[in-house]
Amino acid sequence: MDKTIANYRIIIEKEKYDSGEVVYTASVPTLKIHDYAPTVEELLESVKEAVELAVGCLAEEKAEIPADSGEQIIANTFVKIPQGAHLAFA
Repeated sequence: MDKTIANYRIIIEKEKYDSGEVVYTASVPTLKIHDYAPTVEELLESVKEAVELAVGCLAEEKAEIPADSGEQIIANTFVKIPQGAHLAFA
């Protein structure tokens, strides 16, 4: 049985709780998967398992399996913060 390799975009962000604890959050928009873990390595492992599970379930249901095209634009924007405003980094 031949297998096709599909590409999935994973967006990872670092979050810091009020307690000082740092976690990393990930989302896979194409499959609507969200997860978090204390390290990027653990997060990537967990997300890969979740993607494989989601794809496996869709295949079992004989449903269409969405995949990313590989074409994407990642951008940032810079804005001026009003003087005296409190800036908190995420």
